[in-house]
Amino acid sequence: MATVLLITDQAGPAAVPALSLLPHEVTLRGFADQVLTDSAAVDVIVVDGRRDLAGAKAVCQLFVSAGVVVPRLAILAEGGLPVYSLDWGCADFVLAEAGPAEYDARLKILVTPPAAETEAVTIGSLVIDAAAYSVTLDGQPLELTYTEFELLHYLALHPGRVFAREQLLAEVWGYDYYGGTRTVDVHVRRLRAKLGPEHDSMIGTVRNVGYRFTPPDGPRRNQAKAA
Repeated sequence: MATVLLITDQAGPAAVPALSLLPHEVTLRGFADQVLTDSAAVDVIVVDGRRDLAGAKAVCQLFVSAGVVVPRLAILAEGGLPVYSLDWGCADFVLAEAGPAEYDARLKILVTPPAAETEAVTIGSLVIDAAAYSVTLDGQPLELTYTEFELLHYLALHPGRVFAREQLLAEVWGYDYYGGTRTVDVHVRRLRAKLGPEHDSMIGTVRNVGYRFTPPDGPRRNQAKAA
């Protein structure tokens, strides 16, 4: 069971009927309430944008500006999809017509840490240990900055997938980062230099799009850290 902060412009315990049918502990608040304080004690924040898109976006961005890291789920009517974007700072969204099963599945995903966060990612001779914040290549440690590590780790977790620079800024630097996309290029260049000429092709450039991680020795495989 998750503890949920539901922020909505609708009153009553069944403000979101599908959510009220689930066994989660839901605290109901309005857009004008002091939601930042309430957010400290919950597992996930659900922001209802079915009727007031501007109000929902403003609340979401309030959490972003305050540095709140609790995952957020937006509820949207289908007509609201064109105005929803990454700058809302939500991890996911659900359509208003969704039933209890879909709400439950999305909430479980948001409150369950990905297994990859506790595993060492091994790709050929490259080993990325998220728990120890360490990277080795050909058995030798790589001296990476925090952001370089996060960037390499994120790309390696999604081998072959192409990420636009804007996506990487949102996922690695965070939604509250206001720097330009050139920051991504600079960090990729530094990462490639540290990987060396034999391995720098792991981070490939997709012209006019962004970057992707290309495993050199077949598909990625995760190995759980030894206890």
